[in-house]
Amino acid sequence: NKDYPLGSAKLEVNTTTANGIVRAGVTAPSGRFKFTVVGNKDNKTGHIHSELKTKYSDKARGLTVTEHWNAANVLGAQVELLDTIAKGVKLDFHGSIVPTSGKRNAKAAVEFKQINVFSRASVDLYAKNGPSLHADTVIGSDGFVAGGDVAYNVTDAAISRYNGVAGFIAPDYAVTVHATQQFSIFSASYFHRVSKEVEAGAKATWNKASSDNVAIEVGTKFAFDKDAFIKAKIDNAGRLGLGYTQVLRPGVKLALGGHFDTTRLTENVHRVGLSLTFDG
Repeated sequence: NKDYPLGSAKLEVNTTTANGIVRAGVTAPSGRFKFTVVGNKDNKTGHIHSELKTKYSDKARGLTVTEHWNAANVLGAQVELLDTIAKGVKLDFHGSIVPTSGKRNAKAAVEFKQINVFSRASVDLYAKNGPSLHADTVIGSDGFVAGGDVAYNVTDAAISRYNGVAGFIAPDYAVTVHATQQFSIFSASYFHRVSKEVEAGAKATWNKASSDNVAIEVGTKFAFDKDAFIKAKIDNAGRLGLGYTQVLRPGVKLALGGHFDTTRLTENVHRVGLSLTFDG
């Protein structure tokens, strides 16, 4: 979670060009570029993961093109087309390659979104266990929502994953029930926006395959003002998470996070981290 930067120190710099291009002294409608540089140092290993990303967005044409290159020498590109075929339809193509080893990845997806329906289908040509097909759908009416997803492995000619969800969403609260990993893990959660400054939530999870115990987690968020907020969460195993986010000035945001095992306070098992983001 970006509000809990744990075990690492992260620096992110984003710059965005003006919308439109100039031809013969006249600004013509066009898209804009966003350039991103990310560096993330693991506090335990000292390894620094870094990435360069360029994103071109043209909302008038529904086109988004993203290219990225990271320190592991993974080159990738993504093309998204929204509302070009029909209203509410999005096409998404993503691929990557490691030049030195030839390892590659390729995915294609189509999404359909209307007021009460969201549906998506995709194909992963280079999945770990062979080509696979994925599909998921969510429908809603009067605040009630229900959905599910399924994955089919082409090589094995078998269903490799299926999950389900149902819930109720209101303007200031939401309640959901999930059944995941072939209906072996069940969870129930709620979220409540108590006031403009305070939010609260809780989640209970039961894994029927491994234990009769239920894991319970509760969390809250308090906003000091529009530029600063604090988050906290704790579970019934005594693991405490704390996060503080502060906008230092327009375009500069600092996030601090920590994860502490309250049952082993004197041991070296805790994690802390920070994230500094520049937007220009």
